[in-house]
Amino acid sequence: MGNMPDVLLRVGRLNYVWTNTESLLIYVIAHLLGVDKEAAIIVFLTLNTTRARIDLVERLAKRRSTSKADREAVLLAMARLKKEAKVRNKYNHSIYSFDESGDISSTQLMRLVETDSEIRYGKVEQMDDREIRQLENSIAEITDISKALWAFIHASPHLAGSI
Repeated sequence: MGNMPDVLLRVGRLNYVWTNTESLLIYVIAHLLGVDKEAAIIVFLTLNTTRARIDLVERLAKRRSTSKADREAVLLAMARLKKEAKVRNKYNHSIYSFDESGDISSTQLMRLVETDSEIRYGKVEQMDDREIRQLENSIAEITDISKALWAFIHASPHLAGSI
């Protein structure tokens, strides 16, 4: 079972590293579009979901005018980010169940899964040591993605002086 303060601390850290990393997409958008930071902020904030922002960045990276090195770096970072988005979404869109001592015993994802013959919802997963490790691994991976994006941003001649 997950000690509530420990789980909430990790979920908070997950959200902190996620938000900081997602905000770096502003600079990636500026680089890929060849616009200033202010224009990139407007584009970023106009898209109101993480998925839309990642889709935009991927599509910009796939343009013929994007260098092969930039395309590969951006698409790799976005693939990694999408993988971690699943973990982030799980912990942000779940209901938490508690045991008799007040510790978090499980998460129940509030999402519909519809097949041809049935609708299921609320996948339940135990909050055990494996889940705690998954949270820690996701935090570390998002931090690594952030470092990779910063390296990309700092290497951009277009962004010199706007960082």
